[in-house]
Amino acid sequence: MNEVMVDVQGLHVAYGDFVAVREVSFSVRRGELFALLGTNGAGKTTTMETLEGHRRPTRGTVRVVSKDPFRERASVHGQCGIMLQSGGFAGDLTVRETARLWSRIVTSRSTVDEGLERLGLAHRAGVRVKQLSGGERRRLDLVLATLGRPEVLFLDEPTTGLDPESRQATWELVSELLAEGTTVLLTTHYLEEAERLAHRLAIMHEGRIAVAGSLADVLARYRARIDFRVVGDAGAAPVPDLPVLSGTIEPQRAAEQAVRVVTDDLQGDLERVLAWARTHGLRLHGLSARHASLDEVFRDVVDSGRPQEVAA
Repeated sequence: MNEVMVDVQGLHVAYGDFVAVREVSFSVRRGELFALLGTNGAGKTTTMETLEGHRRPTRGTVRVVSKDPFRERASVHGQCGIMLQSGGFAGDLTVRETARLWSRIVTSRSTVDEGLERLGLAHRAGVRVKQLSGGERRRLDLVLATLGRPEVLFLDEPTTGLDPESRQATWELVSELLAEGTTVLLTTHYLEEAERLAHRLAIMHEGRIAVAGSLADVLARYRARIDFRVVGDAGAAPVPDLPVLSGTIEPQRAAEQAVRVVTDDLQGDLERVLAWARTHGLRLHGLSARHASLDEVFRDVVDSGRPQEVAA
């Protein structure tokens, strides 16, 4: 589990005067899923293409299974599976013909039919690829990428366009591969996908990594919130002073007697607020208590643009 399968140090990629990736560094161990998140144009796909050996770094070093993926592309690709944002299929081949053709390129330890069955394409095996829906083509992409159970799997937005059932099947397959020791690098716009699958993640912004670490590490940098509106027996009577809390109270809509507590002690402050409400006979409407979400972290990174890097 401690074996480093992907190592990126000081990666810098430029297209002429435009710098797409700036000083990106991270490593991924065997059996780990590392998720790269970010807005369109953040540098995710350029980073992935460089790791896949399709692009030479302008500066810095990249190693996949301890090899340079650009200079030793043939050797590296024999141990990797790659699912691009869109595949280039021969439209007149059937689904089974396409999968069998690809299986001859990789050393397959799983049958073509097993892969098609696993992702709900067995009933479409005799259909020409050009007749598949967008979601079905995406599933075929994943079948091809996972043939042979690769040591490193690159997934570039794998569930875009999939229905909830197909997305669930994809997550289950990726989880199985991780349990078998496959290392996975994932880009996705679905934050719940990263929350569910990723051991560690990085959020890229304007070519740099703004935040990186385990999900717990990243969320721990943001404080929890307690929100409620106060309604007492006296209607619009003044609200009694809140108890002493470990967190801070942020100004909200005074006319609606709305309260927000931002805290590092969610359980303790919630207990104090509830005890205060009982003592004064208050009803707390719209009460919610929650830790920070990955969506909030993502929006904060994009809105602020400030680096807040955690150890990757």
